[in-house]
Amino acid sequence: MFNEILDFYLKSHPVTIGVLVLLAIYFIVLNWVFFYRYFSLDNWLKQENDSFESLLLGASSVSESSYLHKFLRVSSTTKKEVLQLGMLAATKEATKGLSILSVFSSTTPFIGLFGTVVSILDTFTHIGQSSGSMSIISSGVSDALVATAAGIFVAIFAYTYHQILKRKSFEIINFLQMQSDAILSKKD
Repeated sequence: MFNEILDFYLKSHPVTIGVLVLLAIYFIVLNWVFFYRYFSLDNWLKQENDSFESLLLGASSVSESSYLHKFLRVSSTTKKEVLQLGMLAATKEATKGLSILSVFSSTTPFIGLFGTVVSILDTFTHIGQSSGSMSIISSGVSDALVATAAGIFVAIFAYTYHQILKRKSFEIINFLQMQSDAILSKKD
């Protein structure tokens, strides 16, 4: 296995190696963003669920752990505008990290394709300099496609993570909206 990796490294164009290194860095970053945001959103979702359940059981306001609490605390009366401001701030907070995952999911296939194109060009250069046999072509093309495969691999994770976090954010915003509606209905 190590010899195959070393052989790939020695045969590949430096741009292709650079692309693979960049994709590896992207993969590390997107996993860090996902797991950090996933666990923080999951914790937040549990707090909002508990706060909403306490409202349903007769509490007069959201619990202190709810995101809306700090907005309601600064206002002497419960106003729709204050709750809307809290909802906007919560939406901004809940969707942090989604843009980087979206960018990664849309750009990584192109980065991988770039590495593939450069490697294929390098293969054709080698063919032109030597007596072009089919083994040189097939070896060069198969090595070149590694970059495309790596780009698609990273994109799959980035897109999947983006969708999971987007759903968690949506659930949080829904709990906050339900709490806001419950508070406003108690005011009437």
